[in-house]
Amino acid sequence: METKIEVLSTVTVENSSDLYKVVDTLNRTLKRQDLMFGLALDEEDKEKAVFTIYRT
Repeated sequence: METKIEVLSTVTVENSSDLYKVVDTLNRTLKRQDLMFGLALDEEDKEKAVFTIYRT
């Protein structure tokens, strides 16, 4: 069975050491609504993070 993942929104923000905690809480809280959240360092600027919202 194939799972489609749709990107709903992406935003670049200032990186913070606690930002992953927000993403983890969102993932735990909203997974039943078929939402998933991702966080990655910006490849061009390591001081920034890319936050992405997905629908699964």
